[in-house]
Amino acid sequence: MRTNGRTAPTSSASSSAEPPRRPQRAGDTAWVAEMTVQAQAQEGAWIDTDAVVIGAGPVGLWQVFECGLLGLHCHVVDVLGEAGGQCVELYADKPIYDIPGLPATTGRELAARLRQQIEPFAPHWHLGEQVTGLSSMADGRFELHTNASASTGTDTGTALRCHSVFIAAGVGAFLPRRLPLEGLRVHEGRSVFHHTLPEVEAAGREVVVAGGEDAALRQLLALAASATPPSGLTLLHRRDKFDAADPALVAALSELRAAGRVQVVAGQPVDVVLDAGELCGLRIAPPEGTEFTLPLQRLAVCLGLSPRLGPGADWGLAMARKQLVVDTARFETSVPGIHAVGDVVTYPGKRKLLLSGFHEATLAAFAAAERRRGAPVVLEYTTSSRHLQQRLGVLQA
Repeated sequence: MRTNGRTAPTSSASSSAEPPRRPQRAGDTAWVAEMTVQAQAQEGAWIDTDAVVIGAGPVGLWQVFECGLLGLHCHVVDVLGEAGGQCVELYADKPIYDIPGLPATTGRELAARLRQQIEPFAPHWHLGEQVTGLSSMADGRFELHTNASASTGTDTGTALRCHSVFIAAGVGAFLPRRLPLEGLRVHEGRSVFHHTLPEVEAAGREVVVAGGEDAALRQLLALAASATPPSGLTLLHRRDKFDAADPALVAALSELRAAGRVQVVAGQPVDVVLDAGELCGLRIAPPEGTEFTLPLQRLAVCLGLSPRLGPGADWGLAMARKQLVVDTARFETSVPGIHAVGDVVTYPGKRKLLLSGFHEATLAAFAAAERRRGAPVVLEYTTSSRHLQQRLGVLQA
């Protein structure tokens, strides 16, 4: 066994074969073309749909609803492992007071209500995946590729073909903050997971959760409560004091520590420990004393998320100040058929409000439906249209 440039005691950590990994060349046109050819060579590799919504925040979810009313079926892609976007990740339990008809709600509640509202349209979810390639087809449709999903266990990502694309990426894709350790990234999806560690990966293994905020404590408590818990569970944080906004999480952690079900390790990871090329531990520098090895078989890194525009910056769409330029009649980008809504867009008078995003998504859906049909869409109302009520499932066909 070895660390990067250091030796360390042996460990019984299990090993696994490395899954095929996609080259880190997102936005490279030649690479996208290469992936297109490879995917076309595989019978049944493509998923055909009416529309793809990039972003599962409140505006993206409302986009699914408006598309559903107009008969457009959607696939939804989001780099996070659950729907809700910024509302859930940054202010899940903080009050929101400016949603019509809801005097007070929270990010978590709003996302749950929107998910319930779009259930009649049965969207397909691709959570934990990021769109890494977007290109136009000769027939006017679009091809999209996503990266592999650690949360769902797919090795090759997803290949989608659609008539319309809706970019509802908010302030950008929320990408995980990584531990700055050389040699750690190659283990992602095998022994290192960000944001959420699947229960099947944790069951019966030595698990370390890195982080000290709400997300880390929630992950730790979820694993401790699992029907198939880890054989050992450790919380790694720079100090034995936590930054969780929810006091109940800290109280629950204290109970687990008192019962001996969880240990807390204070210190900074400074290196990886490998055994036959597989991650089996971290070298830890404590606040006081000498470095030591913390053994593990699975590592859940919960250090928060940072918004980045990501590969979308390389898709050839007109931008101004790192935001997508759209017209305000169709909320279409510089490429017909690719729409953008929410905080990712800019236009004269733009206001970064959820209410504005809902309006933008509505007009974008109508524009996409008209483009698909080649004719204007008749305006109908859910209060009186039997057609819309049937689509909503409140009236039998």
